[in-house]
Amino acid sequence: MASLNHPHICVLHDIGPAYMGMELIEGETLAARIEEGALPLDQAVKFAIQIADALDRAHRAGVTHRDVKPQNIMLTRDGVKVLDFGLAKSIAKAGPSEETLTAVLTTEGTIMGTPQYMAPEQFEGKEADARGDIWAFGAVLYEMVTGLKAFQGKSYGSLVGAILSADPAPMAVQPFTPAWLERLVRRCLAKDADDRYQSMRDVVLELRTPPEETAAAFTKTSRWPWVVAGVFAAAALALAIVHFRETKEIPRLLKVSVLPPEGAAFRGTGPPAVSPDGRRLAFVAAIDGKDQIWVRDLDSLAARALPGTADGGFPFWSPDSRNIGFFADGKLKKIDITGGPALTLCDTGAVRGGTWSDNGTIVYSAAGQGMFRVPAAGGSATALTAPDKAADRGDHRYPWFLPDGRHFLYTSITGGQTAVYVADLESKERKRLLAAGSNAVYSPPGYLLFVRERTLMVQPFDAGKLQTTEEAVPIAEQVEGGDRSSQNQFSISRNGVLAYTSGSGSGGNQLTWFDRSGKVTGTLGEPDVFGFGAISPDGKSVASDRRSQAVSDIWLHDLARGTASRFTFGPKVNSYPVWSPDGGRIAFFSTRDSTGHPFQRTTGGTAQDEVLSKPMGEPPTHTRVDDWTRDGRYLILGAVGAANTRSDIWVLPLNPEKPAEGKPFPYLQTEFREHFAKVSPDGRWLAYTSNESKRDEVYVQSFPERGGKWQVSTNGGGSSIWSRDGRELFYVSTDGKMMAVEIKGGAKFESGAPKPLFNVRLPGGSNAWFDVGKDGRFLIPVQPGQADNAPMTVVVNWQTGLGK
Repeated sequence: MASLNHPHICVLHDIGPAYMGMELIEGETLAARIEEGALPLDQAVKFAIQIADALDRAHRAGVTHRDVKPQNIMLTRDGVKVLDFGLAKSIAKAGPSEETLTAVLTTEGTIMGTPQYMAPEQFEGKEADARGDIWAFGAVLYEMVTGLKAFQGKSYGSLVGAILSADPAPMAVQPFTPAWLERLVRRCLAKDADDRYQSMRDVVLELRTPPEETAAAFTKTSRWPWVVAGVFAAAALALAIVHFRETKEIPRLLKVSVLPPEGAAFRGTGPPAVSPDGRRLAFVAAIDGKDQIWVRDLDSLAARALPGTADGGFPFWSPDSRNIGFFADGKLKKIDITGGPALTLCDTGAVRGGTWSDNGTIVYSAAGQGMFRVPAAGGSATALTAPDKAADRGDHRYPWFLPDGRHFLYTSITGGQTAVYVADLESKERKRLLAAGSNAVYSPPGYLLFVRERTLMVQPFDAGKLQTTEEAVPIAEQVEGGDRSSQNQFSISRNGVLAYTSGSGSGGNQLTWFDRSGKVTGTLGEPDVFGFGAISPDGKSVASDRRSQAVSDIWLHDLARGTASRFTFGPKVNSYPVWSPDGGRIAFFSTRDSTGHPFQRTTGGTAQDEVLSKPMGEPPTHTRVDDWTRDGRYLILGAVGAANTRSDIWVLPLNPEKPAEGKPFPYLQTEFREHFAKVSPDGRWLAYTSNESKRDEVYVQSFPERGGKWQVSTNGGGSSIWSRDGRELFYVSTDGKMMAVEIKGGAKFESGAPKPLFNVRLPGGSNAWFDVGKDGRFLIPVQPGQADNAPMTVVVNWQTGLGK
């Protein structure tokens, strides 16, 4: 110790047979400071640099400390002082010393003292060197940032077991802990000494050098303005937290923007999900049309895709912010964001969101079937709620746990109306909280957030009494979503970090004409929330449904006059219009009577709607009308069947004399999802989309009798449409291209290779509608302003603006 001269090492002035004369140090130990809670990030990094620099000086002098721990580090006005070189050795001997293993076992059974900072090789009897100090430094830095020990155990044996085989939990207590700092700590704590930093000098340089991803980001000149903004935004996020912790002043409201990953586009398969600790953002984004779940540390400019989450949607976090639950391939899955494969928990079918409680229970919504619970470790799902089957499109969606881990919020759609309810895991108790056209989430210490007319509202809420206490007030405008599925694009953490996606204009889409080269040749009407539509056989009109919350009606657009008139008149859902071969009638799906079923209405008069098929009960329940054959004999229906068949294709024979007496029969009913069925103009072939190959592809089978089957798409696709002459089949590939396939005439079905025409981005990806007119132009609903590339907004301390 006397050989060391460093401003952050305690000075030894003199030594005798029974005394040491040492520097007088005024302050407190790091251990005492940590008892008060985690250190502010900037302070922790400052002290870490000083500790590492002191240890580097010792190592260069051939001295290994061997007892680095918070109790041996003093905090003074001038920084840290590393103390107690009593166990230091110039040449380390193998195995832990008798003094080092001395520990006090408290009445609670928690080991205190040095063993918690010992490297694995010391317990294994191997020779300890300076890399043992690097391990201990990592444990100390972890404790400074989190306020928790990196490794804990109720006994000496369990503590040693944790050090030898377990990894510390993510550094999640301190909001916005930089990802690079967590990587540094984890490298220091590598089990194998060869995998750690090999010198403390490397650690010092790493702490003093900006993160690699920050420097690399500036090389992407194509997005440099956003990168610069992101750098300052990330810094501002961290500084806002540090400032508040140091000054204890009222926190300031802070808003920043988050762009999609380069080359990717945000997708609306579930809202952005802020981790409970407020440090990370999970979302769905697509590159080349392929959906995947991504995670971005909010202090970083880079997002990373999670392997094993292809086609995943509706991400939600575990309470410890370490795992993400999501849905893919009709299953509930989870994945550890620090690494490892995605694990399947249970089968689900189509879903509408999930939530994860502190007690290890996951609740998810199965479309049309209600809420289910399943252990977070996996197992059998148990039903919790069931929507009113007599109601029009009754459904329960988008659960969110309340703090007690027993009650949860969900959105109920009944009779075309939406409302937020609270349910109980342990009973059949249900309570209506408020009317809202969206999902709702809870934010501590007592608020509900939901959307009304694309405005994000907040309302005080007593989670103990399960009741609202005051009126709702707006906090953000133009929040995306809500019009189709009653889910808006927003999420919130437990510590006041809010994220939401904003749209422009009406939040709908613009019906746009494209030629075969992708050139825009015109638009139809004003932007609106258009669901599905179809061009009339004579090419003079377009029928489309306009949606608002859970209600929709069909409108007719006169292309010659440029006018639009309402065709159906609610008050429920009227959608999925298809034209009769002569253009004199339109068939559509309506929920006006119990479960939905198809109706028809003439286009040239005031005749009443006619029932085409009575409700069939369950299963199946009709969900859409897909096509009307050219000979007028059949209506093609999409239906949700039993839980093991998901989405199926049915055929309704039409009797012109008695339209209501037709009896539908299943055309294609399998365990896979078959949908978007269209019959060729000559009535011989039916094209449809199926996920039987684990992704959507376009197939063709003979019609009306099945016989033969051909896959038309090659690399994923959906939403197929026949040309008016039947010589081509068009579809949208999963990478966002309009594809054309030549269809060869003859008794046998033959098709050419798919050829790309132009890039297109449909709302909903390849599973959305478009149509082709007599002149060969494409009518496509387009989102104005490319809303899927608009940045998300992240708000820190959103509550600050309340009451102003």
